[in-house]
Amino acid sequence: MGFRNNLKDANRIVVKVGTSTLTYDNGNINLSRIEKLTRVLSDIVNSGKEVVLVTSGAIGVGVSKLKLKEKPESIREKQAVASVGQCELMHIYSKFFGEYSHVVGQVLLTRDVVEDDHIRENVCNTFETLLEHKIVPIVNENDTVSIDEIENIVKFGDNDNLSAIVASLVNADLLIILSDIDGFYDSDPRSNDNAKLLKEVKEVTPELEECAGGAGSNLGTGGMITKIIAAKKAVKAGVDMVLANGSEPSILIDILEGKEIGTLFIANKAH
Repeated sequence: MGFRNNLKDANRIVVKVGTSTLTYDNGNINLSRIEKLTRVLSDIVNSGKEVVLVTSGAIGVGVSKLKLKEKPESIREKQAVASVGQCELMHIYSKFFGEYSHVVGQVLLTRDVVEDDHIRENVCNTFETLLEHKIVPIVNENDTVSIDEIENIVKFGDNDNLSAIVASLVNADLLIILSDIDGFYDSDPRSNDNAKLLKEVKEVTPELEECAGGAGSNLGTGGMITKIIAAKKAVKAGVDMVLANGSEPSILIDILEGKEIGTLFIANKAH
């Protein structure tokens, strides 16, 4: 329980939610879950901790808002739908966080943030200023400009990778990725009844990456492989990461109380 106890001291937390957490299986927005999520996150902020929310779902919410039968195929259509969806998504978050007296700020990032020192410094300063003012930064990839996530070229994978980058940028103590799976298994639990949930991972080995190859969820672009890549990035940056099921957002409180939930990827503190 030693490593889990450390999570109680986590002060700056990045929480990532995927499309599957924010929407129903039919693609419509799951408002009750988003409301619960914002209530839990507001309470965490009230307790004195700092929270950054990395959210997916702009395209999913756009599809729902525009009452489309399915996700569009072409990049240009997806980007147009993301534009509508991002606006709606921020409206929903702003409304719900506002109910609990918290202000949110939108941060849309593209890949060059990581690659350009000057831009990266500006982004870091923005995050610090928002957090200083107790504003909750809500981060997404800028889908209307960047096609990386939409095409999934660089494995931004439903923002899993982006959340690890953000955790590194803000020097977070903990990254929590909420998914539609209970944690990281040694094989795909959807096809193997004997799959075992790994409670703690001290090192992301090539064997583990091999295990991640098959499992993935339906609605998002991120499968297990993108979560393993995110874990590698987070632990290398000295950030603990927990992968857990986001169907009940109050799980966040349990994780922060050090309870054994999901899979904990233990940070390399010697970085």
